[in-house]
Order: sequence, then C-alpha cells, then structure tokens
Amino acid sequence: MKLKVLVVDDEPQIRKQLKIGLNGYGYEVFTASNGLEAITLTAQHTPDVIVLDIALGGEPDGIEVCRRLREWSKAAVIMLSVHNEEKTKVAALSAGADDYMTKPFGMEELNARIQAILRRVGVEPVVSAETEICVGDLTIDLVNRLVRVEGEPVHLTPKEYDLLRLLATHPGKVMTHRAILGAVWGPEYGDMDHYVRVFVNQLRKKLRENPSRNVRYILNEPGVGYRFVSRE
Repeated sequence: MKLKVLVVDDEPQIRKQLKIGLNGYGYEVFTASNGLEAITLTAQHTPDVIVLDIALGGEPDGIEVCRRLREWSKAAVIMLSVHNEEKTKVAALSAGADDYMTKPFGMEELNARIQAILRRVGVEPVVSAETEICVGDLTIDLVNRLVRVEGEPVHLTPKEYDLLRLLATHPGKVMTHRAILGAVWGPEYGDMDHYVRVFVNQLRKKLRENPSRNVRYILNEPGVGYRFVSRE
C-alpha cells in the first residue's frame, strides 16, 4: 500500500512541483490550496504525512490548521516557511508539527525528512481517524468543531468546546482539575480549579443535563476532577 502525503500550499506552482516530485518517490499525493480544504481532505483520506505551508492565504493559517488537526489526526506534519526565525519554528513545533523546513528546499531533502519521520513513528499507514463522537443524543464533529444535541446545534465558546473535546476524546478516563486546566487554559492556570467547575456547569446546561437528576455525559469525581461517560 502506498503511503499517502497531503501537500497544503496556496501557490499552485509549488503544489504542482511537490506533487510531481513526491509521486516520483512512490507516494500517493493529494493537494489542498487552503486550510479548510486541508482539514477536509485529512478527514477524507487520512494521509500518513502532511506537508503544510505556514503562510496560507486566508484563515485558518498553517499554524491553526496544524493545531486543529492535532485534536484528532495522527498524521505526521512537516511545516514549511520562507522564514527561518526561531520564533516561527517554535510556533510550528508548539502547534504540533513533527518537523520544519525552510523554503526553498530540494525534493531529496523533503523525502529524507519524510522517511526520517516514518522511521520514528513506524511505517504502517495511518488508520482512519475518529472524526465524530456520538454518545446518546450528543454528537461532536471534531473536523468542523460542531456540537449537536438531539440534532440541534449547540453554540459553545472556544474554551467550552476545548473542554468538551478533551473529556470526550478520553472516555471513561478521570481527568484531574490540573490536567484539564493545563490542556485547555495552559500550565499557568494549574491552581484555578474554579475555572473548571464554572465551565463544566456551563457545558452541562448547554448539553441539557442536570447533574442532580440525569448525568448523561460528564461525571463528577469528587475532589479529583471529571470523567466523560465510557462509550463501551
């Protein structure tokens, strides 16, 4: 089975050059011209490697695309940029990139970087990523960051969504207050337990559950944290 590579760049000539070059190394190559297309194609084709330009025209940019893909995709990500500044590299790696390359570069080097990543993570093709979570009347579309209860859209703030996604992607696992704060707000918020309580209460209201009567999704672990219901 051919390994699949997704090339994401807003320059048609670069997409064409990379597709021809990577095809020559035996990869199955898909291309995307913007961030939203990249997210959609990743969900559809589950590439093994994503070659992603940082400076995509429009929103989301490459950094945000990488950050969003990391919420559900296991594909390796190599980020590209014309800039070689340390802060740009740090931003890319902090968003979840596995490697970083500065333009211009040669196809031999790109292939070598891809092979190095595949050696680190194993060369088995990526299996289909879970892009939707369904529990009872709740549906979470991880690709489009959409939440529905009983088929109706639920409007969440970015932090509410991040909290729900964190819990829902770890079903049955107890998440401590500190772990939740670190993942959703950042390590500097490690002692702000009340943030979690407030946001969980807001989430429960929007998900139409009453903790005193019908806990359907988010369970209390007194003195420790919270646990999303197991899907088993």
